[in-house]
Amino acid sequence: MTMFTTRPEIKGTFGVVTSTHWIASAVGMSILEKGGNAFDAAVATGFALQVLEPHLNGPGGDLPVIFHNAERNETRVVCGQGPAPAGATIAHYRSEGLDQIPGNGLLATVIPGAFDGWMLMLRDHGTLSLRDVLEPAIHYAEHGHPILPRVSATIAGLKDFFETEWPTSHETWVPGGVLPEADSLFKNPALAATWTRLLNEAETKSGRENQIEAARDCFYRGFIAETIGRYLESAEVMDASGARHKGVLTAEDMAGWSASYEDPLTDDYHGWTVAKTQPWGQGPVLLQALALLRGFDITSLDPAGPEFVHLVTEAMKLAYADREAYYGDPLFAQVPMDQLLSEDYNAARRALITDTASFDLRPGVLPGFEAQVQKTMAQVEAAGISSTGVYEPTMAHLSEKRGDTVHLDIIDRWGNMVSATPSGGWLQSSPIVPGLGFCLNSRAQMFWLEEGLPSSLAPGKRPRTTLTPSLAFHECRPTLAFGTPGGDQQDQWQLSLFLRLVHHGLNLQEAIDLPLFHTTHFPSSFYPRQRQPGHVMVEETIGEAALAALRAKGHSVEVAEPWTIGRLTAAQRDANGLLRAAATPRLMQAYAVGR
Repeated sequence: MTMFTTRPEIKGTFGVVTSTHWIASAVGMSILEKGGNAFDAAVATGFALQVLEPHLNGPGGDLPVIFHNAERNETRVVCGQGPAPAGATIAHYRSEGLDQIPGNGLLATVIPGAFDGWMLMLRDHGTLSLRDVLEPAIHYAEHGHPILPRVSATIAGLKDFFETEWPTSHETWVPGGVLPEADSLFKNPALAATWTRLLNEAETKSGRENQIEAARDCFYRGFIAETIGRYLESAEVMDASGARHKGVLTAEDMAGWSASYEDPLTDDYHGWTVAKTQPWGQGPVLLQALALLRGFDITSLDPAGPEFVHLVTEAMKLAYADREAYYGDPLFAQVPMDQLLSEDYNAARRALITDTASFDLRPGVLPGFEAQVQKTMAQVEAAGISSTGVYEPTMAHLSEKRGDTVHLDIIDRWGNMVSATPSGGWLQSSPIVPGLGFCLNSRAQMFWLEEGLPSSLAPGKRPRTTLTPSLAFHECRPTLAFGTPGGDQQDQWQLSLFLRLVHHGLNLQEAIDLPLFHTTHFPSSFYPRQRQPGHVMVEETIGEAALAALRAKGHSVEVAEPWTIGRLTAAQRDANGLLRAAATPRLMQAYAVGR
């Protein structure tokens, strides 16, 4: 298949960087040019994204990474997802008059995990100094960057609320009481000062690793944790529940936690092996969808045709239904992934896919899990039906007031590969912590306030995040890094991308540029946790005939404007060492660079 694309697929042999902001991609490439590896470049890119896309992520957020270290032939997950604080009990939240955790404010906060995740990977797999990777972010925070129109619009929509309820956020995002105009230079001097102080304190130690360890101490046991702890002792702020609440996070919670490494969860598909996080994230839904689709002839389908959209949508409905019933932190819940990925299970599930769109939420019922599935369905029913869907604001036609996510994929000349999806701590999530220039996350909203579910709230438990980077191996060779922002839609868009690469011979840019689609048939992971049965949103560039064919199959079709769905990026290393990269043209922000 030959087609025109919006931009070329980037090719080279030295290194490729692709991310959701052009400056961040350039920052990552500058680190490779300096002699750093993919791990160094990923950390610098990640910190730059916190400054450049503050409506989508921040220093108080969370971080999953999947990486391949070529020298060690090792593929691992960095879990930079902080757990619930010690005081985060269902009883406490119920005593606050809540039956769901609000989507913002201080009760929605878990331990910030992104910083320690980045530092752990930098210490063990990077080569450059802490100063090397932090200086670009400090530069843009101190000297300014062209503020994205979407950031400006987000701040404008929240200005009055900030002024009335979150004055520290008003001071940061509306400096001097003046709304920042799109593309004007925007600075965050408090954040620049925070990172500069951390860097100066860390550099009192000698040696690269000691400095990185000192930085971790600064954040989790030093002045940053102390400042957060003091603020939370007395702060009581308005949140999405319509009432003011105090948080439960303490400096002691932060002091006792650190990021960690895990093995990825993998499954095979047509000569490929896909690596995802364990089911504390939603990543395994991609593996479940692939297990279902192994029984269909995807190659014979038009990759932008109605049969492809229908089949992939119906597979996603089944996979995401299982996410609701089974996924949660494996340290707290038994998650039967072996059974969920088994051929016997998927053969039975595959038979549920027909030529007609399903409007039912149909998790599989495994022996021993009957009560859990029944309780999950009761929670879903209580959350209710939405007429508009509940999203993170990846797509241009949605609300500017919800947070989202960023993504990066990097491959260096040595074959090291990093895929990371930083998120949380966006400017809409909670008030700026005075003196630090950043706010805390709202990831606790993923928990249910109901006992006995795999994603029930409990102290020390990781929320079932939607963050889901991907690596894929072709015939056992590390080949592909890919991902996207977009909450519950992340694995849906990644699935279409991957299938189009595997079955239709498209290059990365061609696969990304084809019309995208997703369903909100299953419950949202975000407050207020509602769903739209039978729904599918499709970019109108798929064509009127395809849209009509989907309606004829019974789908509740919502037509999106062209180039408004998804923010996919991808990087690839061929067997001969050729590197490739691509980024979506949607929203006019993401860029791939390389040489």
